[in-house]
Amino acid sequence: MGLLRIMMPPKLQLLAVVAFAVAMLFLENQIQKLEESRAKLERAIARHEVREIEQRHTMDGPRQDTTLDEEEDIVIIYNRVPKTASTSFTNIAYDLCAKNRYHVLHINTTKNNPVMSLQDQVRFVKNITTWNEMKPGFYHGHISYLDFAKFGVKKKPIYINVIRDPIERLVSYYYFLRFGDDYRPGLRRRKQGDKKTFDECVAEGGSDCAPEKLWLQIPFFCGHSSECWNVGSRWAMDQAKSNLINEYFLVGVTEELEDFIMLLEAALPRFFRGATDLYRTGKKSHLRKTTEKKLPTKQTIAKLQQSDIWKMENEFYEFALEQFQFIRAHAVREKDGDLYILAQNFFYEKIYPKSN
Repeated sequence: MGLLRIMMPPKLQLLAVVAFAVAMLFLENQIQKLEESRAKLERAIARHEVREIEQRHTMDGPRQDTTLDEEEDIVIIYNRVPKTASTSFTNIAYDLCAKNRYHVLHINTTKNNPVMSLQDQVRFVKNITTWNEMKPGFYHGHISYLDFAKFGVKKKPIYINVIRDPIERLVSYYYFLRFGDDYRPGLRRRKQGDKKTFDECVAEGGSDCAPEKLWLQIPFFCGHSSECWNVGSRWAMDQAKSNLINEYFLVGVTEELEDFIMLLEAALPRFFRGATDLYRTGKKSHLRKTTEKKLPTKQTIAKLQQSDIWKMENEFYEFALEQFQFIRAHAVREKDGDLYILAQNFFYEKIYPKSN
């Protein structure tokens, strides 16, 4: 090849380079079109499945009584933060749905945009609250917190979530964009071909590893207000903390995922009965692993930790971790290195008036 390049006239060499570049652009364009076609096909299939379900219930005839039992009238929303072991946890919900008799639905937003338009918010709230055929329902997707109360609904869904050490989450996402994972290894990723390590990116001041990229878990919990997405907003962090405490049933951490699942099984057995054993023994529990991931050096971590954005995201993470550990401490006991869920620890007495 080297001899051929030497023997070729400069003009032919230039033409060869241009032709190669054009061919690569053409291939990139074709790949992009295929990915867009795949996304359209997935949306079409999803719409078809919804129509089939609606038609099936219509053929069964109208319900005499559309009121659901309290145990059935439950909706869980898992507004999953990217790269927090969300796929591993969601797979458990899928594996259990048939056995525990509930529905699982993926909320697929265009370009994974976590902020919905106002009209989509209205549609989403209406779907969630009135689609009785899908109750009990477990909805999951990369969307930021949405306050159902502002839409006047009587019964709000149950929110759950999982968060992760902010630097570890960013490192995982950085390599995911370049190398993908073992869940869909053949899928072309946005930054595929970029071999630059996370350490090199930080050293060079690259945009994909900038401290601003850490700002994700706070806005996901903060919600749909504009200030939530204002990087470094103290108001956004305070609102995220308030929502975590007051609007979320339980928020776990990636590093202690098994304990999170154990608590959910104890508190919400209607959905999560059998989840702990499945997580420990099931083949899909750790299905999704980012490939080619290299741990950052201490120098890289120290540089990111100088950022005010990291300090805020880390403060939020530590706040969530403390809350989770507080809940766990009052729900389980440790014996011989294993955790056990506490039995009911209250009862009723002095009940009056006395029955005859």
